[in-house]
Amino acid sequence: MRQEDGKLLLPPESKAAGAQIYWKKWLPDGKPKALVLLVHGYAEHSGRYQYFAKHCLERGYAVYAMDHWGHGKSDGTPGFVPDFSVFHDGVDQLLARAEQDFPDLPVMLVGHSMGGLISATYLLSNQSKFAACVLSGPAVKAAEEPSAFLKAISGLLSRFFPKLGVLELDPNGVSRDPEVVADYLADPLVYNGKMGARLAAEMLGNMTRIQENSWQISLPMLLLHGGKDSLAAAEGSKYLDSHIASIDKSLKIYPELFHEIFNEPEKDEVLNDMTDWLDKRLSANKG
Repeated sequence: MRQEDGKLLLPPESKAAGAQIYWKKWLPDGKPKALVLLVHGYAEHSGRYQYFAKHCLERGYAVYAMDHWGHGKSDGTPGFVPDFSVFHDGVDQLLARAEQDFPDLPVMLVGHSMGGLISATYLLSNQSKFAACVLSGPAVKAAEEPSAFLKAISGLLSRFFPKLGVLELDPNGVSRDPEVVADYLADPLVYNGKMGARLAAEMLGNMTRIQENSWQISLPMLLLHGGKDSLAAAEGSKYLDSHIASIDKSLKIYPELFHEIFNEPEKDEVLNDMTDWLDKRLSANKG
């Protein structure tokens, strides 16, 4: 396994122009058969996906990942984002870097949690760039649907107090494995503070956006979700499965699993389900 990393610059037109975004790639020993573009979740970072990357490499995939603006080793303010489009700008730069290295290989988009929301909304304008997409516990519907009052007040807070902490996630909802939770809490690159008002409002707005526009997505899609996910409702994956236009789509709910299905005790089963499905998409494309 070879690993390289570096920094990417967000372009002048970005709402976070000039910010440095940390990125990394994991490469198999031989030439990869395809690329996995990994989009991580809220408050975490790409370094938590070492096991995920190892599995993909063993199946012949290269993995490209980054730390979102305000996350991990990237520039920005934790718990805040000036505009949700900044996350899309990061995906743009990472995709350009991957295509620069391997212009002839198909790219598979994999997004987890908030990264699933970033990925799904990114597809609305960019699905032609990918061969397939996998969403893990995508934050398409909140675990507890906010009231109309809360949505209204979040908009006001976003405008006037954008960095005010308004939402705290329960780390115990991450995984049933206590070691995963302990590592999450001890990781200096994981943000354990409150989510700011602007980011919360941007997430709510983009949840609504993808729900209203999911019919535009026709890319092959695999939706994976923990049935006991307390951080992102499994109803979000069910909603996408029933509303996207994709003919080639599949939904799998793991009844007992928590939010981070790639970090649950059953992670090998989940990862095999993912790469088995990706392998079939590659075979179909070659055919």
